[in-house]
Amino acid sequence: MLARVFPRRTKATPDDTYAFVGLPPEKLPEDITEIAISIAFSYDLEEAERLYEAWSKIAPAKIGGPATGMRGEEFVPGRFLKAGYTITSRGCDGTCWFCNARKREGPLRELPVSQGWNLLDDNILACSEPHIRNVFQMLESQKKLGHRIFLTGGLEAARIEEWHVALLKKLRPKEIFFGCDTDEKFYHLREAMKLFKEAGYFSHNTLRAYVIMGYQGDTFEDAERRLRRVKDIGVCPMAMLYRDMSGVIIQPERYWKRFQRLWARPALIYGNCPPSRHASACLEVKSNEIQPVF
Repeated sequence: MLARVFPRRTKATPDDTYAFVGLPPEKLPEDITEIAISIAFSYDLEEAERLYEAWSKIAPAKIGGPATGMRGEEFVPGRFLKAGYTITSRGCDGTCWFCNARKREGPLRELPVSQGWNLLDDNILACSEPHIRNVFQMLESQKKLGHRIFLTGGLEAARIEEWHVALLKKLRPKEIFFGCDTDEKFYHLREAMKLFKEAGYFSHNTLRAYVIMGYQGDTFEDAERRLRRVKDIGVCPMAMLYRDMSGVIIQPERYWKRFQRLWARPALIYGNCPPSRHASACLEVKSNEIQPVF
């Protein structure tokens, strides 16, 4: 039997009998014959070596996962992601400088549609229309079973069309994430929001956008400008702190982590100051509170 080992527990970590976090516990199932150590984040690669040393004493072990650069093949529900998470396509045809999905997975390819209510595809909207409609039909069936739908993998705003919005309005996911990391992507996000408004399906409680920050040459002022402009078109920003390919935060870590946290929680973004002219509010970040000291 395959045991899966993870360096840390997240919301997506499986919780069945053969899923483990960290070092081996005192009692283990006797029928474990192989061990797969799954590393999702590059900053856990060092920990992976420690886990390998410990778990390889129990059964033959191997290290894999997105952080290793391993290409994902078939998706087996519940194996390396908790039941409910699903992936129906891998790869991407985009060339975003900060993303390694294409480098790791290669060009977009469609997979069999597995059941789940939290979709993690790299770029679902790049898939063919029949595949997208099949995925939404599957998600609709999950909704009827009482599950809340999440599109955590994110949607590419540049690809949004009216029929996508119609499907989303019918499905009404709990959260829909977009990417908005460059001026061009902001333009596409703003245009996509016009379609959502025309469809009468628009709320910052649902519509969110990942905004990368903290890369080489970035400043608090520039990052805040990008975050605020996303918020000003009615989309809730989700600040993502940039790490290089080895998992290292390249900006002064203490200050950027603090700044990122202020822009990663809707309760902070919308709950701590009077409404603006866009009928929303945000936490004011005073520049003199988070200036890096060298």
